[in-house]
Amino acid sequence: MQRVSWDQYFMNIAAVVASRSTCPRKFVGSVIVRDRTILSTGYNGSIRGMPHCSEEGHMMENDHCVATIHAEANAIIQAAKNGVMIDGGACYVTASPCWNCFKQLSNGGIRRIVFGEFYRDERIFSVAARLAIDLVHLPPDGTGTLPNTP
Repeated sequence: MQRVSWDQYFMNIAAVVASRSTCPRKFVGSVIVRDRTILSTGYNGSIRGMPHCSEEGHMMENDHCVATIHAEANAIIQAAKNGVMIDGGACYVTASPCWNCFKQLSNGGIRRIVFGEFYRDERIFSVAARLAIDLVHLPPDGTGTLPNTP
């Protein structure tokens, strides 16, 4: 058996994290890493203590469920809650960040974002280039061309 690359390893973990998502409209998982060490994880789900979409239904606005907190935001929140610095890290996420999550990752100091499927917002590409954030597409089938280390 061939050993998977670090990128594929962390994306595989992000996929497992996504299995905890509580909004069945989209299962998304996020893993924040620095120096090949997992700092934080997050999945899309309701506010802590509130009913999940899977239990009570969706809160829809403009074709989006706004009851959930996105996976990337939850990973950032978990890191902050636990006093973990994410500055200089990488984020592995099963779907590309929406505009709001991209801004949060950027301001949190994330320097590299590796995503599985593309999700909605193309603004992230031009802004990532301007900010020198490495934005890498690693399709779920693992065919992306990537360096071996995050």
